[in-house]
Amino acid sequence: MATLVFDIETIGTNWDELGETTQTALTKWIAKSTNTTGQATEYVQQVKDGLGLSPLTGTIASLAMWDVERKQGVVYVVVPDDTAATNPQTAAKETEQGYTIRYCNESQLLEDFWDGARSYDIFVSFNGRRFDVPFLLHRSVAWQVKPTVELAKNQYLKLQTYPYHVDLQDELTFYGAMYRRPSLHLFCQSYGITSPKEHADGSSVVGLVRSGAYLDLATYNAADVVATHELYERWKEYLAPASFIHTITV
Repeated sequence: MATLVFDIETIGTNWDELGETTQTALTKWIAKSTNTTGQATEYVQQVKDGLGLSPLTGTIASLAMWDVERKQGVVYVVVPDDTAATNPQTAAKETEQGYTIRYCNESQLLEDFWDGARSYDIFVSFNGRRFDVPFLLHRSVAWQVKPTVELAKNQYLKLQTYPYHVDLQDELTFYGAMYRRPSLHLFCQSYGITSPKEHADGSSVVGLVRSGAYLDLATYNAADVVATHELYERWKEYLAPASFIHTITV
């Protein structure tokens, strides 16, 4: 049995590079939602700040993965082609957690991910079904990279077949039965797991990329995967369906 825990960090496209037609498509709703200039300006800024949340207006900044059985981790960090040789931070080959760092472009990141994905039976994410997987799939189409495994399959684990995709946010909220969908930080805090959000969160990614702090980005992304892995082990021990445990241990 081979298990891969994964997480991506993303960044929005520069607003000025989107073009007038795209900008209009993203903001035309604002005129119907407000009558004040100040509020309209605030809404426009919210749109700009949220560009990295969609694979149609954003790109992947990094991808961290942990091979559970081999106890090996890697973080792919996307850097401009002319940056790796000149930025001191790209001299680093490992994160604080011992994850190997590989500097590349987004296309190479996607090609490597899908190539390696063939080797795994179980994929583990936190909110991956709603965010990471759609982002990976749409960015793959944009680069004409062919996905090799089906990660957007049936939401319910008991209806899945190999390879399984265990989205811990789905599992820990019992597929939406909880009133809210708690964040990774809240689950970690509740379970006594070190939260990767204590000192940074997703909003920090833009600043790290713009300042060229690629080692810091890799370390932050790896911390998310460390926490997700610990959360997976806790879920597997106490809450995982017996049918799933039986299947992966046979």
